[in-house]
Amino acid sequence: MEILKDVNCKLSDVTLILGFFDGIHLGHRSVIKSAIEFANKNNSKTLLITFPKSPAETFGKIFKYIYPRSISYEIIKNLGVDYLYEIKFEDVVNISAETYLENNLVKQFRPKAIFTGFNHTFGANKQGNPELLSSKQKELNYEYFCIEPFIFEKDVISSTYIKELIGKGDVEKANRLLDNNFCLKSTVIHGQKLGTELGFPTANLKYPENIIKLPYGVYAVKVQNHTAIMNWGKKPTIGTGNSETMEVHILNFNEDLYGKTLDIEVLKKIRDEQKFNNLEELKKQIAKDIEECLKL
Repeated sequence: MEILKDVNCKLSDVTLILGFFDGIHLGHRSVIKSAIEFANKNNSKTLLITFPKSPAETFGKIFKYIYPRSISYEIIKNLGVDYLYEIKFEDVVNISAETYLENNLVKQFRPKAIFTGFNHTFGANKQGNPELLSSKQKELNYEYFCIEPFIFEKDVISSTYIKELIGKGDVEKANRLLDNNFCLKSTVIHGQKLGTELGFPTANLKYPENIIKLPYGVYAVKVQNHTAIMNWGKKPTIGTGNSETMEVHILNFNEDLYGKTLDIEVLKKIRDEQKFNNLEELKKQIAKDIEECLKL
């Protein structure tokens, strides 16, 4: 997949895919896979148009992502998209929906087809929507496909819903809806080395600031395909105050990880964070937690 950023880039006869796609959940995948199927049948290339950061941030709002954009882009690439066109939201936010459709999409790319999700909006004041795209397809000579909501266990899948699941620790369900594991990317820093003293050496990391937060607790994770256990919270047993930290103990692993960036795939919440009476109780609980990880 080639990532394009030039505002004057021109491709023609492409199959356009429109959306922000945070997380690339099953609903997003349905839109993307439908577009790829159409492109393959119609001798076309797929071009996904998106933004490097959420439009919400342009309006000064705090936005928490499911994945860093680099991971989302990697998933999009692996699905088989040919081109990803990254534009700045602030460059198009004040363009009317019809002008954006006619000039920025149709004239620039001469699309054979345009694919969006059922709730996609674009243009100033979000005036562009599936109804507009549908009504203009004959006039502007493209086919429009609006992909219906993806339903899982009676729930409409959305990035917002998945963030709610992650926010309450239901990582297993979130992972099913993502068709991928929720992943945290962070760099190993120096810690107190208490884990080593307890017999469970850990890599210490900071929780990524712009990623949706898990509730404090102990989680079964994978780190670079190694089975591991992660503690995320304030370590109440040893009294670290309000300082938050992630600690990851990788089973049967003793390499030096300081300064390295790790991809931590979160598989399951094992338990809530809790305060123990002493370090010996904590040590026994960690051993039990590891046993739970090994069952997965």
